[in-house]
Amino acid sequence: MPELALHAVTRGEGPPLVLAHGFTQSGRVWGGLADDLGADRQLVLVDLPGHGGSAAVRTGLVEGARLLGQVGGAGDYLGYSMGARFCLHLALARPDLVERLVLVSGTAGIDDPDERSERRRADDALADRLDPPGGGAPADTVAAFVDRWVANPMFGDVPAPANNLDERKHNSAAGLASSLRLAGTGTQEPLWDRLDELDRPVLVVTGSRDTKFTELGRRLVAGIGADASLVVIEGADHAPHLQRPHEVATVVREFLSGAGPV
Repeated sequence: MPELALHAVTRGEGPPLVLAHGFTQSGRVWGGLADDLGADRQLVLVDLPGHGGSAAVRTGLVEGARLLGQVGGAGDYLGYSMGARFCLHLALARPDLVERLVLVSGTAGIDDPDERSERRRADDALADRLDPPGGGAPADTVAAFVDRWVANPMFGDVPAPANNLDERKHNSAAGLASSLRLAGTGTQEPLWDRLDELDRPVLVVTGSRDTKFTELGRRLVAGIGADASLVVIEGADHAPHLQRPHEVATVVREFLSGAGPV
């Protein structure tokens, strides 16, 4: 049986930068950020498990992180939301692969076991609407599910081209459901007590209107220590890279240049 592998597209020239997207997205949903950073970097645009060209890859965060490192190789890594959690797992498991790490709207997990279990139940319920156990008729189409997902107020007002709904709606129901069941936040064992193991520069980026993840960002930086810094993008929400791509690209480029804390 062939080993699982994630789909990825490599483009551009320069030092490698691996991009790991958020839930319902793919390696083609980066708005203007990829175009900006791709001007002087080699980008590895990965489709994470259950998404895009990796729709048939059904795995959780630990194995998914291994597959991410396998396709991304050694270089800098940038992960958004779900992708940030995959990148964090990779950086802890394979620090030899991750030179610098950018976490956009990321978390190290849910501390409280009851809250974590409740999140898992909620994600399982969402998955069942797309891919019901036993093969019944789904309550949601992928298109309806994605429309409702991006309408969540936490994302704010993302320009339509950056949201790339057509690409998101090409995801499969079974793939998205597997991502929720196997790699949702409720499945993640908290990593907060391991953050001090990270011995490489880390940049955390959040939107100022996303107060929950800005507080989580502060906690990430405090747990990692002196090599970590936080940049809060004013007027942005949970997807600051889609709302303010040039601003995010500017701080990421400065960080990746090795100029020190942003």
